[in-house]
Amino acid sequence: MYKEAAPLRNREKLWYLQPAQEWVEALPIGNGRLGGMIFGRVQEERIQLNEDSIWYGGPKNGLNPDGSRFLTEIREQLFAGNVEAATRLTRMSLFSTPKYYNPYQPLGDLKLYFTDQQGGVEDYKRELDLTDAITRMEYRMNGVTYRRVMFASYPDQVIVIRLKSDQPGMLNFSANLNRRPFEGESGALTADSIQMSGECGKHGVEFACVLKARSTDGRISVIGDFLSVEDASEVTLLLAAATTFRESDPIAACRLQIDEANRLSDDELELRHIRDYRELYDRVTLRLTNDAQLDNLPTDERLKLMLEKKEDIGLAELYFHYGRYLLIASSRPGCLPANLQGIWNESFTPPWESKYTININTQMNYWPAEVCGLSECHEPLFDHIERMLTSGRQTAGELYGCSGFVAHHNTNIWGETRPEGIFPTCVLWPMGAAWLSLHLWERFAFTEDISFLERRAYPVLKEAAAFFLDYLVEAPDGRLVTGPSVSPENSYLLADGTKGALCMGPSMDTQIIRELIEACKQSSSLLDVNAELRERLTALLERLPQTEIGRHGQIMEWMDDYEEADPGHRHISQLFALHPGTQISPLYTPKLAKAAATTLHRRLEHGGGHTGWSSAWIVNMFARLEDGEQAYVHLSQMLRKSTYPNLFDAHPPFQIDGNFGATAGMAEMLLQTHAGELSLLPALPAAWTQGSVTGLRGRGGYIVDLMWIHGKLSEASITASKAGICRVRTPNPVLVRCGGMDIAVDDGALIVEFPIERGKTYELYPTMTSSEGTQ
Repeated sequence: MYKEAAPLRNREKLWYLQPAQEWVEALPIGNGRLGGMIFGRVQEERIQLNEDSIWYGGPKNGLNPDGSRFLTEIREQLFAGNVEAATRLTRMSLFSTPKYYNPYQPLGDLKLYFTDQQGGVEDYKRELDLTDAITRMEYRMNGVTYRRVMFASYPDQVIVIRLKSDQPGMLNFSANLNRRPFEGESGALTADSIQMSGECGKHGVEFACVLKARSTDGRISVIGDFLSVEDASEVTLLLAAATTFRESDPIAACRLQIDEANRLSDDELELRHIRDYRELYDRVTLRLTNDAQLDNLPTDERLKLMLEKKEDIGLAELYFHYGRYLLIASSRPGCLPANLQGIWNESFTPPWESKYTININTQMNYWPAEVCGLSECHEPLFDHIERMLTSGRQTAGELYGCSGFVAHHNTNIWGETRPEGIFPTCVLWPMGAAWLSLHLWERFAFTEDISFLERRAYPVLKEAAAFFLDYLVEAPDGRLVTGPSVSPENSYLLADGTKGALCMGPSMDTQIIRELIEACKQSSSLLDVNAELRERLTALLERLPQTEIGRHGQIMEWMDDYEEADPGHRHISQLFALHPGTQISPLYTPKLAKAAATTLHRRLEHGGGHTGWSSAWIVNMFARLEDGEQAYVHLSQMLRKSTYPNLFDAHPPFQIDGNFGATAGMAEMLLQTHAGELSLLPALPAAWTQGSVTGLRGRGGYIVDLMWIHGKLSEASITASKAGICRVRTPNPVLVRCGGMDIAVDDGALIVEFPIERGKTYELYPTMTSSEGTQ
């Protein structure tokens, strides 16, 4: 039995009054490369470990050698409506050989055995403090208070575990590293450290993990492949891991990391970790007015109350911060990008191989990066896109006979791009590289970093666009379309009842190409290069299909207004143009916006939004439609039905994209900048009556702070990174000031424009009406 401790008060903590029994109750720590899931068990602690480059097997070619021979015939069959014949031929000639990428796998487990701690446990609590990225655990047993502190340090590239007792000599435990059932070698490394090493299959990476103990008292020794600690009062464990993905000698790399960290005191290690983390985390704040009594409840109890329809606005605030924490913890410069599970995975055969699914999931992982001021956390994705270029060029040339580069719906650690899998609903979708490339454009849009545009963004955008100049084919009506392709993972029904997925020119493909071409054209103009390419792209743009409205008043998903086999499907791909695209707006394209709303409601009426990440996308879409009430409904629905006790998103099973998508969605409810203006509080729900947010980033290089009372904007500040004209849309008329001086704007207007200077901050205040009286 665990006797409850006094309640903690911290709005930015996950905390519990009992250990984790299941993996989705454990608390995650990470430094982008190393991850740990901490269970907080008393007698037998488990810390499940990950290292981002531990993937089974090595790179493969896998392109189907017969693909290019049958491409024209497959297209002709699809234009003729012979879906089954086209699908049969596509599966044989275009799908890759072998079919699947190998999985991302765990590093193993660190177990701590406290066999002498027997008796009743009192005042137990464990927590993850999002303000310093540290997990803490405390309990009393037999009159002794025990404390554990754990964190994953990015500056020192180790996991640090500190154990203390408040009475001398009361720490006695053993520690072991294992990787059941795929263990390699393990044993003593030095008198106070142990190691575990092995390999991840044929041609796979080799890995190593080292654990060192240090203490000011007691005895530390190695027995077999266990670290033994006896009669100590305070012990620090340092854990390092490495693979041949980055290091030629992983054991040597681990020893170096341990030696470097060991030169620092415990307090120095913690201070370096906190300073590094807070430099990112403290850029944004969010405060929503909430029932203070709910803030005093453990996180799992708050989730249970949500199931009982209890309103908990503070839990949404915590979820927002948790998404930022998870991105910092799973994606840092020099690391691999966050995969389907970030970096946290306990299975050797994880769902969907825990890879990079790039028909929405990997992209969703990075939706909060720029708006939440975490541009550095976006870097691993850019690195990986560049890693994909070699394979993407090969796939474009050998499979399709095209220039440029292309990727399909999945990729892996090696940046492979072939059509992977066996299911016709998802495999042959040639838009993965195009969508990913738009993330580089987003970085530029937010930062206005012309050097980044020239060095990194434009070269990738140009190659992604070059593929479509060669690849698009003329449809019978003269339009240029993609194909064979799919509307990701969905199926349609022909008039005779035939079910199909493979098609020509699905709406999402065209919408992505439009965004890509516009980004490429703008980049070319800004850099004053490739004028001829701009002309070719402009001509291509004019021949693309338009987004169309179907017989139900919905945005059409395919070129023909087919019935859907699953009207409640989790993917809502035809609304890419609404979000994350920029082609549908309630202000500038009201008819399409109304059709987008109809599309969402039809999906929901048929059971859509039933997975965590899909609900997160819906939050973003309703925010773009400026429907704050529906955005809030689906955010609350996520917390009620798609959230595990440790606040991980439930697909189910766990996928981290929903966490990131929801964080981005909440930012989207408060600030939108995709339409060439700063739109303040565009989708504020009635439930968020009062609050503030600071540090949100806007496209154009802005930093935006907002405050609202009684559901109305009360104050805003905008800091500019460059000179120019700032265009702002507000829910009520405003005055604009800078340095105490009024800036002239249209009186009573909801859209105002004013000149700005680099580095200056502009304050916006609502104008008073006679009914409002004196403020």
